[in-house]
Amino acid sequence: MKKEISVNDFSPISIGQTEDAKAGTGCTVILCEKGMKAGLDIRGGGPASRESHLLDPLTAAQEIHAVVLAGGSAFGLNAAGGVMDYLEANDIGYDVGVTKVPLVTQSDIFDLTLGDAFTRPDMAMGREAARLAHTAPNYRDGNFGVGCGATVGKICGMDRCMKSGIGSYALQIGELKIGALVVVNAFGDIFDWKDGRQIAGLLDEDKKTLCSTAEIMHEQALKIDDGFPGNTTLGVVMTNASFDKSALCKIAGMSHNGFARSIRPVHTAYDGDSIYALSAGDVQADQNAVGLLAAEVISEAIIRAIDSADSAFGYPAAKDLG
Repeated sequence: MKKEISVNDFSPISIGQTEDAKAGTGCTVILCEKGMKAGLDIRGGGPASRESHLLDPLTAAQEIHAVVLAGGSAFGLNAAGGVMDYLEANDIGYDVGVTKVPLVTQSDIFDLTLGDAFTRPDMAMGREAARLAHTAPNYRDGNFGVGCGATVGKICGMDRCMKSGIGSYALQIGELKIGALVVVNAFGDIFDWKDGRQIAGLLDEDKKTLCSTAEIMHEQALKIDDGFPGNTTLGVVMTNASFDKSALCKIAGMSHNGFARSIRPVHTAYDGDSIYALSAGDVQADQNAVGLLAAEVISEAIIRAIDSADSAFGYPAAKDLG
């Protein structure tokens, strides 16, 4: 029987967040001091990422110590350096004799057009988020961490988009736990996967009602658009089931089904859509069943990201549309 649990209930994995609400950007760190198995599946055309090849099943590293999700586009990739500094100082990492090398991978969203384009997640912000994850986990849904700068529905530019955030959802079935974090910073519109209802995305010109990104794209199908990849939805699936990198890459790929039924359009050339799958446990479970559940918790986390977001910088959140 399934029951909902907290995304914070995945020890030894812990989550720390910090943000600059005035600048509209932030950082979320998912940490496992003892190391965790990890896989990654990137489907969007414009990812900003660091150390992604660590998660290739053909590479030597079998475990990583942290995943960083941040704003700032490629500029924000500096945050991982701060995470590494903190972990090394606290004796966390792969032992190479003279020190320990933390294995840290990162993906970023584009939030430069929201607040202050020149304030981005940096080493100091990454270090603080890592400290919080290690000593005082503080994860919350909404405009926190990387969710601080998230927006959706941008086919007509920032003028008609909506504020989004980061959301979470987790389930337990017997001993098996599976959960997800998603920061929703999509080019497209957002839908409730259970009833197909649009819940966020492109606003009409009155900025009070929703309209369809897909319909605009249909009308403009013969118009070549050289837009920039200023969008990215990032997900992290966590489980206490025991899987290796290869299986986790497959689970991450199945998790994208959650993106596909909740975001329209998704995986465009303008997005950097990526999902990490993390394993830190020894529960024996079926890979395909976990992949199925992963897509479900991803879709539910997307809804939470929309429902928990607050309006900011003049961009309305779903709760304020009435």
